[in-house]
Amino acid sequence: MRLHASCEMTLNAKGSVPLVAMLRPKSGRMQFVAGESYEIEPFVPVIEYVDSFGNLCQRLTARPGSFRIRVSAVVEVAEDIDVAPGAAFTPIEELPDDVLQFLLPSRYCPSDRMGDTAQTATQKCKPGYDQVETISAWIHREFEYRYGVSDGSTGALETLHDRAGVCRDFSHVGISLCRALRIPARMVVGYLHGLDPMDMHAWFEAFVDGRWYTFDATQNAPRGGRIAVAYGRDAADVALFTEYGPIEVKKMKVAVTDSKTA
Repeated sequence: MRLHASCEMTLNAKGSVPLVAMLRPKSGRMQFVAGESYEIEPFVPVIEYVDSFGNLCQRLTARPGSFRIRVSAVVEVAEDIDVAPGAAFTPIEELPDDVLQFLLPSRYCPSDRMGDTAQTATQKCKPGYDQVETISAWIHREFEYRYGVSDGSTGALETLHDRAGVCRDFSHVGISLCRALRIPARMVVGYLHGLDPMDMHAWFEAFVDGRWYTFDATQNAPRGGRIAVAYGRDAADVALFTEYGPIEVKKMKVAVTDSKTA
């Protein structure tokens, strides 16, 4: 399916503030960027680079006052995501070098402290895909999707205690439990067609049977129509923008439409 996605943000800088944005999707195995535009008003020079996770990053210095960033992309994506019940656990010695980092505890995913929960949630599961699928279903069933419970500093242990949060929090718990079982897991931020209410979305991927698979604990069934914008160990690596000074987000609007029906 061909999706048209856009994100528009109006921000206010208190002075000249350096920032790094991460708003451009990149073509890959599961998606092809057919067209895009990137607007900054008022315009300032932008330097683009690729970070250590392969994400496209835009580095700029915002001028004092109000400014607007709007990114629009037309992307070919799969209508359905791949599922593989029974797919085998990948032994550590067979993992690609760049996947090993997604086994380690990270800022919001203290997997080294969640082993007992991971074992309890996946009792009698075959190691590999079935464990991850069970974890995702367990979070969806046992946790309440609720705003106001968490903030930018909330980690997986707090969400596990509160049994509530938003997509970011659900992903952190899923990632942590996978890593506790020695299954590499990473966070993804992007767009999901049909999300209600519409916003930027977060989910996670787990590496089993030699490849990455998509899991989303906020949904009750596997669902395609996804545009990935950024990958990382947790939310610290995939922020839409990282500011190095006082900036206020005044307005943000996200839209995703199927070009067949737009």
